[in-house]
Amino acid sequence: QVQLVESGGHLVQPGESLRLSCAASGFTFSTYAMRWYRQAPGKEREWVAAISSAGGTATYVDSVKGRFTISRDNNKNTVYLQMNSLKHEDTAVYYCNTVPSIGDYWGQGTQVTVSA
Repeated sequence: QVQLVESGGHLVQPGESLRLSCAASGFTFSTYAMRWYRQAPGKEREWVAAISSAGGTATYVDSVKGRFTISRDNNKNTVYLQMNSLKHEDTAVYYCNTVPSIGDYWGQGTQVTVSA
């Protein structure tokens, strides 16, 4: 069955960097575009970055453009999110998912907290 395991979240100070990973299994990873989403306390989940199945095209929500970079390694069935110049407002639980989603499945997410 589908499994997405996010990792790499941590408590960091404003301006620092983190790299998130999402290990995928249970489906043909290389045939799916992937997205990173985040959900801040009291807010709805929003997508922040997307990458095409082969990795040639990436798109970002305006609030993270120039700071976040999505990438993938189809040999490792893993998608990454490099986050630089982190801000307080980036604090959230970060999730990855396939595009389109497979059923209603979501992983457990990884917590990113940006605080001085």
